[in-house]
Amino acid sequence: MSHGLHTHAPHDDAVHHAAHADEHASEPTTKKHSLNQWVAIFTAILAALGAMVSYQGSNLMNEVLLYKNDAVLKKTKATDEWNYYQAVSTKSHLMEMALVLASPEKTADFKAKIAKYEAQKGEIKARANSLEKESTEANEEAARLNRPHHHLEIAMIFFQIAISLASITALTGRRWLFFLGLGSAAVGIGLWGLALSAMA
Repeated sequence: MSHGLHTHAPHDDAVHHAAHADEHASEPTTKKHSLNQWVAIFTAILAALGAMVSYQGSNLMNEVLLYKNDAVLKKTKATDEWNYYQAVSTKSHLMEMALVLASPEKTADFKAKIAKYEAQKGEIKARANSLEKESTEANEEAARLNRPHHHLEIAMIFFQIAISLASITALTGRRWLFFLGLGSAAVGIGLWGLALSAMA
């Protein structure tokens, strides 16, 4: 006997409700999954870029330290040469005083020693000036390389901020955080480019 009223078994109702619930839930899940995929790809790319920037920064810092050490070493050698110059200069002055006080037969000896010390002073001064110049050049090169190293350090900070924002995006699903992370990564890449151009 049919009166136009159709009833479903309890199992059919449960299946029907579950199907509709799946349909409604599938849209946000798909979008979330898609966003999470982009976040994962973005994070992986940033990790690779960060590793390259970190390597370049470490390598550059080693070069800066080598030039700084070279500058200090050359400065120390220049100081040693100037000390030697002072010692020879003192000997030369002593010979000049001895020349004034010496008897005529001894003057030739003192004049020869004075000439020898004057020649030595010229050579020592030239070596000291050369070492001073090399020290200055090494310091300048260290300073030149330190500028791009500074850019690389800041680039790494922006990459780390971008990775943090991507992680928060994955947890919250907020797209604007992801775009903020993209902006931070773009700044990091720009600074990296500046560093590379300064190193060339």
